Amino acid sequence: MILSPFEWMIVKRYLLPGKGEAFIALVASISIGVVMLSVAMLVVVMSVMNGFRAELLDKIVGLNGHAVVQAYGGRLNNWEEVLRDVQSTPEVVEANPLIEQPLLTTFNGRVEGIFVRGQTQNDLASMADKVLLGNVGELQPDAGKVAIGSRLAQNIGARVGDTITIINPQGRSTPFGTTMRQVGYEISAIFEVGIYDFDEKFVMMPMSDAQTLLLMGDAVGQIEIKVTDPDRVGEILAPVQERLAGRAVVADWKTMNSTLFEALQVERVAMFFALSFMVLVAAFNILSSLVMLVRAKTRDIAIMRTMGATRRSLTKIFVTTGFTVGAIGTVAGLGLGAIVLYFRESIVSFIALATGQEIWDPEVRFLSTLPSRVDPVEVAGIVALALILSFLATLYPALKAASTDPVEVLRYE
Repeated sequence: MILSPFEWMIVKRYLLPGKGEAFIALVASISIGVVMLSVAMLVVVMSVMNGFRAELLDKIVGLNGHAVVQAYGGRLNNWEEVLRDVQSTPEVVEANPLIEQPLLTTFNGRVEGIFVRGQTQNDLASMADKVLLGNVGELQPDAGKVAIGSRLAQNIGARVGDTITIINPQGRSTPFGTTMRQVGYEISAIFEVGIYDFDEKFVMMPMSDAQTLLLMGDAVGQIEIKVTDPDRVGEILAPVQERLAGRAVVADWKTMNSTLFEALQVERVAMFFALSFMVLVAAFNILSSLVMLVRAKTRDIAIMRTMGATRRSLTKIFVTTGFTVGAIGTVAGLGLGAIVLYFRESIVSFIALATGQEIWDPEVRFLSTLPSRVDPVEVAGIVALALILSFLATLYPALKAASTDPVEVLRYE
């Protein structure tokens, strides 16, 4: 929609009201502010929810892979054959044997439930960037050393160099009954994955040490798998599932965490729908400000009509005026949203300090920090929503202005 110099002059005049039109200026400023806040709120909330989902997925997948092959009974005896079969499957990036078993640990009289996790040396080495204290490189077979989560270390009061006792209730049979197996391990590293439950429960050790502790011989518990596209993991591993039917089951990240991720998706859609009403409210503010502007400028409109201004020209003037208000608010909202996202951790800390309440509790939220991930497509959708509603809000006032009869207006002046 191209405007003539005359139309642009009128638009600028209406966007910057004079001294006697302070109320119109105030209403227009409020409209810009409401659009700005609604767009910023949508960008912030959706980015935080996207970040929460992506960060949670990255951390879960980073520790457990995109899928696992689990034998019936929890013991995979012919795992080398299964491993070769999985590795030869197209679009499988990586596959490694794994042992994961719930046990107990004790230190200085404190007892905690844990998950013992036996891994290959390559998997253990990949944990190096998550280590807070110690050296994960010391986790060598038969060295009697483990790495534990930071929350677990806090709960039992253990530090690097201390020796914890891991208890396996399924011990060896003796003439006097079954005795629990208790083995001491030195802590060589303390790690933090970033997921509260993992940092509170997991104990990492070499595969051979886990096999010895759990009396598994050469067997493993499962095989973890990583594929090229996590969203297509079921389709990629369908041939593996068919070949292993009756011997083992393939469980992907969607199945293992279905309740959590489905709840996140429902909450994400619901939040977007609810917050979109804020943009609708902002559009009504633009409509009301334009209606007031048309009422205040009725005489000016009549004079422009008598001077030769067409209905189309008046429509363009008021549509451009209202749409510009929406566009300014949208751009300002994007800027405000970016600022809030950048300082989100500081804002959360300030609110917690001011209210005395823990806003982001890792025990409830799984993650230890507030994440965010901006989706350009989603931001484009929010901008489009704001601009389209702003444009629609201008139509009625613009058509009302264009339909003004100059004869009727000037007759009573």
